[in-house]
Order: sequence, then C-alpha cells, then structure tokens
Amino acid sequence: MSAGSVAAVPIKPEYQPTLGQLLAPRWHSASRLARGAVIVSLGALVALIVAAVLALENPSFTHGGRVPFSFSYRGLYRVRPDPGGWVKAQRRGPSGRLEDSFAVEPLTLPPYGGAQSSELPLYAEGYIVGLRRRYRDFVLRGDGETSVNNVPAYNVVYTADVEGRRMFGRDVLLLPQRPGAREGVDIVMLTAPKANPQVTSPLEVASAGVLLRPLKTFTLG
Repeated sequence: MSAGSVAAVPIKPEYQPTLGQLLAPRWHSASRLARGAVIVSLGALVALIVAAVLALENPSFTHGGRVPFSFSYRGLYRVRPDPGGWVKAQRRGPSGRLEDSFAVEPLTLPPYGGAQSSELPLYAEGYIVGLRRRYRDFVLRGDGETSVNNVPAYNVVYTADVEGRRMFGRDVLLLPQRPGAREGVDIVMLTAPKANPQVTSPLEVASAGVLLRPLKTFTLG
C-alpha cells in the first residue's frame, strides 16, 4: 500500500453487494450531462434540508453598543421599531389586528447615589406619567419588583387603548447589575385580551404565549 492511500473498510460477504457497488456500473456508463444533473439535484436537496432546519430554529436578535442584549422569539415578526426604539416584533391576526407586541427601547436614569432597588420605583413614578400621555384610556393596574432570568427588574402593568382596541400592557425596566448603572432597557410588551387563554390580566403578560420566549431568553450584557 502506498504512503498516501487509505485502506478500504472490509465488507462482510453477507452484506454485499453494497448500494455503491450496485449503482457504480450505471454511474460510470451515464453521460457527463446526466452525472452533472444528478450532482446539481443532490446539491439542491441538501440546500432544501438546510433551509428547513434553519426555519425550525427560533429567530434571535442581538444588539451591541453601550447596552448589549439578545433574545430569541417564535411566532412574532420583526417590524419597524418606534422612533428611538431598538427593536420590535409583533403578531397580528388574520384581520391584521394587533395580538401581541414585544419591543425593546433604551432606558436612561438620572444620576443617583443609592441602590437600583430604591431608584427604579422613583423613576417609575415619572415613567407612569409618560404612559398616561402615550396611550388612550390608560389604566394603571400595578407596579413593583420583578426579575428577568433571575436579574432584578421593575415592571409596570396596565391596560390601554392601542390601535383602537383594549390591550394588556407590561413594561419591564432593566438595568445592568452594577452600582450606579444608568443605561439599560425598557421592555414594552402588549397582548390583546383572549389572544392567549392563559393570559387573563396584565399581570400575566409574557407568562404564556408568544411573549414568554423573548422575555425568558432575554439577556442583558
């Protein structure tokens, strides 16, 4: 055996002839054009399989810069974010009406000297005033501490008129876990009543349905 050759794996007689041995005569007798067509077809089949696998994977979004974050999602479709926002993904019904929305916008707190757990409730007071101006028929349903993947955060839950229909809203204010951090994210989530039978109040937004995955996989930093 030459130095550059590779030994063939021995095949037991009972397993012969192999598929390759059966097809070899036809392959060698086929025209160059026919061989080329087979190779192209196999390449197209491989590309189709790869595309199918990628389609089954969950899309993801990654943002760099001063406030890096990432999340994955399924059942939502990227749309143009609101002015100043970073990303928005939505789900609409057959009639085009909004069913769910997940958006990430920048959050910037004023300088503070205490702990985040004390500063975020103070900031939320002004934030809620802004929500009243932003939405029609805004009704605050509550606010308080929460967490995103075991990272402390603060959320505001409410109902409001969005695009002409009543929606459950839950906004999560999240900062990097370091002293004095001022730049973070504002996760704005909306879902229509009855869009998911497991979500029956603003407090349950992103506890089930298509908004669960992006919040559950959200990573800051």
